[in-house]
Amino acid sequence: MSTEEENRTVFDVAAASMLTKELRDVFASGKTRSYEWRISQLKSMIKMCDEHEEDIADALHQDLSKPKLESIVYELLQRQSYCNWDSGWGFGTTRFECTGEERSIRTITMLKNSCALAIKELKQWMMPEKAKTSLLTFPSSAEIVSEPLGVVLIISAWNYPFLLSLDPLVGAISAGNTMVLKPSELSPATSSLLAKLLPEYLDVSSIKVVEGAVSETSALLEQKWDKIFYTGNGRVGRIVMAAAAKHLTPVVLELGGKSPVVVDSGIDLQIATRRIIIGKWGCNNGQACISPDYIITTKDCADKLVDSLKKELETFYGENPLESKDISRIVNSNHFSRLTKLLDDDKVSGKIVYGGERDEANLKITPTILLDVPRDSLIMKEEIFGPLLPILIVSKIEDSWDVINSGTKPLAAYLFTNNKKLKEQFVMSVSAGGVTINDIAMHLAIHTLPFGGVGESGTGSYHGIFSFDAFSHKKAVLYRSFMGDAALRYPPYTLGKIRLMKALMTSNLWTILRALLGLS
Repeated sequence: MSTEEENRTVFDVAAASMLTKELRDVFASGKTRSYEWRISQLKSMIKMCDEHEEDIADALHQDLSKPKLESIVYELLQRQSYCNWDSGWGFGTTRFECTGEERSIRTITMLKNSCALAIKELKQWMMPEKAKTSLLTFPSSAEIVSEPLGVVLIISAWNYPFLLSLDPLVGAISAGNTMVLKPSELSPATSSLLAKLLPEYLDVSSIKVVEGAVSETSALLEQKWDKIFYTGNGRVGRIVMAAAAKHLTPVVLELGGKSPVVVDSGIDLQIATRRIIIGKWGCNNGQACISPDYIITTKDCADKLVDSLKKELETFYGENPLESKDISRIVNSNHFSRLTKLLDDDKVSGKIVYGGERDEANLKITPTILLDVPRDSLIMKEEIFGPLLPILIVSKIEDSWDVINSGTKPLAAYLFTNNKKLKEQFVMSVSAGGVTINDIAMHLAIHTLPFGGVGESGTGSYHGIFSFDAFSHKKAVLYRSFMGDAALRYPPYTLGKIRLMKALMTSNLWTILRALLGLS
């Protein structure tokens, strides 16, 4: 048995209890509360990314066969300029297409973006927020103080194992907590790399990494935490929430769901399909929580949409996508079998209009489009989380709202249209964690927007200041002096005192004046 295996076997409930006690002692010392500690950790995280970019990309390739460019764009780098402008996809105001030779590339890691933003804004985030007071407490002042929650647990996912591990960590550090990171065992190369790098760059007394699978996670969930942040599926999310409930521990659950894409007629179909393709198959081959799960469109638009999807898919991934270097593989054989079962369902097996090829040995399935899929088919009953994209047909676009709302609330919802009224109806009628109009997943790139689910797609949110808030308690503080001590708050309580007290609680000067004059 290797040393690593020995270390894992001894991480039981007792070891987890000892770990949390150590972290509570560190937190109690006040070490992590200082501005200087928080900044130093964030800067060290940036340094880690700079010095190990190749190692991170290699680990992601080992775990998911992620194309290096995809690892760079989605896990590591945020590109500000690229070869073909406004023709494909991008971040911020810049759009680009993944073809041709790279030129004029200015790269900023997505994680480094989070760290840089936190470094820039941390003093402001930590600053007490002034709050208004009322005549009832005059003279007084009030503020809202952000304080760290304490000892937090972060359980990350396998599909973006680097970003989804460390992005929540940025929020936990910025807020001044001590923490445990539990990477996903389904991405072992990235998990191992994180376990190696974090102790080298970050404060090992305050930030711990625990590797392992179900037993290790179960041991961690037995402990009392001040917050649990979980990214993954709803099944495990329920387990996490049940474990947290035993200790009344608050949770952030970043889950998923069936994120719909509604496609209207009269749009630039080429741009729309390119954005759908890169949001679906360009995002880890559909293995992303905000990936388009299905399309809804009208009969007169469906054939044109399919033709455009076919054309652009061939442009991006060639005539044989199984050989493409630009598509990730399925994470493991279990997920491959699950996706195969969805395809082989009798209700949809004859609905495939593009793709459907499989390479079980290499865990690859080509981008697959299914047209006019029945709503009661297996593929429409669960989150697909893979390269399959069913298309539903409705009589009119407005019927899409009922289709979406008949299921659980998705993490994201997308609409492609030029119709202002449809945009307004979509935003008002469809409940989802986030909505993007005329693009896919780009709301994630805006740090001033919260990212999170609603209902079964999750609870709580993060990104930017919302990450800081997720790991902070907003403490109400009222300051009073010994002046202005009103006799009316003390017994005996006369009718006059009661009238005046009621008036003061309204903060209305005319009402107070009437009470003082005995007119109310």
